[in-house]
Parts: sequence; structure tokens; C-alpha cells
Amino acid sequence: MSSFYGVKAKNLLRQYRDYLSDFKSWDQKSHAKKWLLYPENLGEQLSIDETSLSHGELYTILTNKAAKGKKGAIVAIVAGTKAETVISVLKKIPERARKKVTEVTLDMAGNMELICKRCFPQATRVTDRFHVQKLATEALQEMRIKYRWEAMDAENEALEHSKKTGTPFQTEVLHNGDTIKQLLARSRYVLYKKPSNWIDSQKDRAELLFGRFPDLRTAYGLSFGLSQIFENTTDKVFALARLAKWHEKVRQTGFKSFNTIARSIQNHYQTILNYFDNRSTNASAESFNAKIKAFRNLFRGVKNIEFFLYRLTQLYA
Repeated sequence: MSSFYGVKAKNLLRQYRDYLSDFKSWDQKSHAKKWLLYPENLGEQLSIDETSLSHGELYTILTNKAAKGKKGAIVAIVAGTKAETVISVLKKIPERARKKVTEVTLDMAGNMELICKRCFPQATRVTDRFHVQKLATEALQEMRIKYRWEAMDAENEALEHSKKTGTPFQTEVLHNGDTIKQLLARSRYVLYKKPSNWIDSQKDRAELLFGRFPDLRTAYGLSFGLSQIFENTTDKVFALARLAKWHEKVRQTGFKSFNTIARSIQNHYQTILNYFDNRSTNASAESFNAKIKAFRNLFRGVKNIEFFLYRLTQLYA
């Protein structure tokens, strides 16, 4: 637009901010850096999550699922993730309106659960299934990375021994052309996928990986098994039984990272099981976070936070 009118982009942006838009008379400008609130956008089903606007500073964002990430989506944006700060802002919404909220999806963070419990006492809290699955995937990847470091150490030791003794060093090359170190590095995306989605080369790499490192086969089975519980179970009671069996499998393996996940699931099992009522997730919040990041990238960063929030709310609040 600036090139069409023969005006510098910075000058046009400044003119829009200072004169063409209603930014200077914006009723929330005075406290925009600390909090924004749009009670009229409150709905029965909400999502709460955190996102970064600039320089790694986190903001807590409450969105209305019914808006589907469009106009009317933003209910509140609060600087920081401290529960008491967010609660004090959300309690500016009349209690009668807050009691109409029936469901809130969130991650496993304790501060988010406290916010929902205090501000929306009548709402069912649903822990996002994808956050639970992500923990299992991260535990699996942690094991793969540990084996990779060990393979690198072994190769370095073999090279040093070769130099000292003057014997030639030749690393082992597998039939698919990978070394052990490369096999562990290139298996990253294989472990993210379902076996049914593997292409031929990935099937071959998975067999080589699991043949060399049986613990990774077991850990992959645990990670995949957890996702299957969420995908294939429709009843809360059956889900609880299947989770109990999964916990027992984890206990038998003795994998430290998976035992940590199992304990986290036990501590949040009630809100995790609430997923099976309506199969609600926090995907809408994650999608909205992606929109904010795309909006931020469009302007190559955020220099004026108030103006950025003004433009964001013009679109989504």
C-alpha cells in the first residue's frame, strides 16, 4: 500500500498509528501492557494458554472456542503467567457471567489449573491430550538422544585409540548406508510417526534402530500406546482401566523419564479423563498462538507492544 501511494512504509505506519486509527483514543490503552479484557466475548467453552509476544515475555491468553479463532475470540490477555495476577483481572468479569462457563481446556501447568478453579468454579477442567502425548514423545526422544551421545563418545574413543596405536579406524556402516551415529540422528522423525505412516526407508531404519536398541522399541511402544488410548477409547471407565494398564507397563520397564510422566498423569488423572466426555482439546488455543506468531512475524517483531495489541484486538476481539 505504501508503494502504491509513494509513501515510505514507516511513515504510513506512523500516520495510521497516530492519526488514521483510533489507537490514541483506545479505551484500554492505559493498561494494555498489563492486561486486556473483553467480557462480552465470554462463552461456555474456553481455552487458556500462554504465548510470547516479544523478547520471550509471556502472556496468558483466554479465548472463546465458539469464535473459531476469528472476531470475538479474545476474552483476556494478561501479562505474565502468575496465577494471582491473572485471577485478579478475570475477576473483573461479573461472577454471574463466569459461572456460565461450562468447560475450559488447559495444559498440565499448575498455575493454569488454579486460574480456572478460582475464576470458573462451575466449569469442567479438561487437560489437553496433546500435552500429555507430547510428554511421552519427549521422553522417547530423550532416550534416543542419550544413545546418540553414547555412540558419539564411543566413536571418539575409538578414533583416539586408533591414533595412539597407529591402527586404521573404520566406522561401522549399516546396510542402509547409515553409521550408528547417523542412524540415531536420522530416526528422530521416524519416532514421531505411526508405523502405518512409515515409508519403506523409514521402516528399514526403524528395524535397524530397534534391533540395535531394544529399549527404544519398548519406549516407542509406550509412547504409541498412550496415544492409542486417547484415539480409540470413548468411555471414561475404559480409559481409566487402559491408563492403569499403561502405568503398570511403565513401572515394569523402569524407564525413569516414563515413570515421571506416569506420576504426572496420576496427579492430573481427573482432568485428563474429562477429555473423554466431549473429546475437547486445547488445539484452538495452539492455533490462535500460531496466528499471533504469524502476525508478529509479519511486522518483523514487536516494537510497540500497545500498538501491536491494539491491532491484534481489532482483528480478534
